[in-house]
Amino acid sequence: MAPPLLLLLLASGAAACPLPCVCQNLSESLSTLCAHRGLLFVPPNVDRRTVELRLADNFIQALGPPDFRNMTGLVDLTLSRNAITRIGARAFGDLESLRSLHLDGNRLVELGSGSLRGPVNLQHLILSGNQLGRIAPGAFDDFLDSLEDLDVSYNNLRQVPWAGIGAMPALHTLNLDHNLIDALPPGVFAQLSQLSRLDLTSNRLATLAPDPLFSRGRDAEASPSPLVLSFSGNPLHCNCELLWLRRLARPDDLETCASPPPLAGRYFWAVPEGEFSCEPPLIARHTQRLWVLEGQRATLRCRALGDPVPTMHWVGPDDRLVGNSSRAWAFPNGTLEIGVTGAGDAGAYTCIATNPAGEATARVELRVLALPHGGNTSAEGGRPGPSDIAASARTAAEGEGTLESEPVVQVTEVTATSGLVSWGPGRPSDPVWMFQIQYNSSEDETLIYRIVPASSHHFLLKHLVPGADYDLCLLALSPAAGPSDLTATRLLGCAHFSTLPATPLCHALQAHVLGGTLTVAVGGVLVAALLVFTVALLVRGRGAGNGRLPLKLSHVQSQTNGGTSPMPKSHPPRSPPPRPQRSCSLDLGDTGGCYGYARRLGGAWARRSHSVHGGLLGAGCRGLGGSTERLEESVV
Repeated sequence: MAPPLLLLLLASGAAACPLPCVCQNLSESLSTLCAHRGLLFVPPNVDRRTVELRLADNFIQALGPPDFRNMTGLVDLTLSRNAITRIGARAFGDLESLRSLHLDGNRLVELGSGSLRGPVNLQHLILSGNQLGRIAPGAFDDFLDSLEDLDVSYNNLRQVPWAGIGAMPALHTLNLDHNLIDALPPGVFAQLSQLSRLDLTSNRLATLAPDPLFSRGRDAEASPSPLVLSFSGNPLHCNCELLWLRRLARPDDLETCASPPPLAGRYFWAVPEGEFSCEPPLIARHTQRLWVLEGQRATLRCRALGDPVPTMHWVGPDDRLVGNSSRAWAFPNGTLEIGVTGAGDAGAYTCIATNPAGEATARVELRVLALPHGGNTSAEGGRPGPSDIAASARTAAEGEGTLESEPVVQVTEVTATSGLVSWGPGRPSDPVWMFQIQYNSSEDETLIYRIVPASSHHFLLKHLVPGADYDLCLLALSPAAGPSDLTATRLLGCAHFSTLPATPLCHALQAHVLGGTLTVAVGGVLVAALLVFTVALLVRGRGAGNGRLPLKLSHVQSQTNGGTSPMPKSHPPRSPPPRPQRSCSLDLGDTGGCYGYARRLGGAWARRSHSVHGGLLGAGCRGLGGSTERLEESVV
């Protein structure tokens, strides 16, 4: 029996402590230390009686329910500095005794509503140094009453589960620093009576809503648990909204103002209270009056300026606040849209802009024009819809002959995208409030409306579809006879026209290319001609310059070393033309007469050159009246 018992003990020991880990059994509590072991997953053979499990500084990537199954006695779990990217639903479901959970330094991007379910007695939750961008609203629900320390710093959070955090009565420390939080809900910390440290450093908070929690940091003696508040590194907008915080007088902090420009960069607690000011709202522009047809969309606009940015509201004709509904939408920028207008929507609307410095109002008039009915209905007797007015009017005009003989509606000057609609003044006895043009095309059956003042009898249609057929009708709107009557509508005429086809872009492009080519060709010919003319002038001028001053040499002799030099063949003498005598001032040797200075200098240079080289170029007469040889000098 001894060998089986020994094997059983070895097996139990192996199950109690994984091979890469170190197990310590101190005072009846088992600690399993597996830090820095290069683990890729949670060891499967960890003793389920373990109280403390350290798995920090490993390479674990995911957590699931099997990793901590039946470990009901685990109190402290450390998973810091791993590579955890995912936590499965109820991965800590059996850890009912867990008090401390460290998940800092991992790669978590999101926490779902079931990721942290199970540890109902959790007191310390550390999630700092991850990449969290979202935490589901119900992620902390299982330990709201027991959590004392929550650290979600150094993440990418813009929002946190404010409702859950505000319902943690035992919370002592809350670290939200180094995130992207840009707003705090008003009163979110009102129920946190035990909170002693709140760190909001390095977020994007421009303002802080008043909260009774912050006043506990002003008088440490009067408050049973004074608050240590840090909110430096935020782009604080120092206006009247932060005046309450300035009055807390906290000289130990180093917050600075980021705006408005006069206060930018100044120490928050050194700015006088009188400089924390706001600007009342000012409505810069708004819709004055809007006319729409019944059933169409109405858009009322209102823009306001102020510091802080005003909040916009709309009050309807019935003196009730207009909110978002199935047919009306009020946007934060001051725009009110009514999807399908009816007769009850007409009236005066009031735009209200408010901020802590005051409020401003503006009045907008909405007039809803009723669609034609009664005598203007279609053959079936029903009321025409907003998309078949032109068709019904055209049918009545063709079938029943109810069109007015005058005026006649005409569409002229039709191009690919425009056309001019013209009509006559009509009968003087019929008062006209305004004209209405309705048209649609074969490319799009949507009916388009245009309202024209009663004083106009021309209207230019733009942005038409090229190469499309259009049907157009003109209606005259007359004032209602009584307050309860609908607007009277009378059909004046209809017309059919077609827009021109679109001009192909390639034709215009070809014309541009051809014109550019011709310009380049003509320019090239002119430049070439100019160059040829210039070269010809240069050549002609050089030739004339070479033959202008020929050199005349006479009596050329050669120096020898005592030998007899053969005489070249003599040429018959040529008599130079008579020249006027001129005085010679330089003695250049026997040159056969007195020539100009340049010619005598050239002759002397030629004689010297030929004398040095020993070559006899020719012989002339020995006397002054002898013949001479012409020689064109060339420089070698």
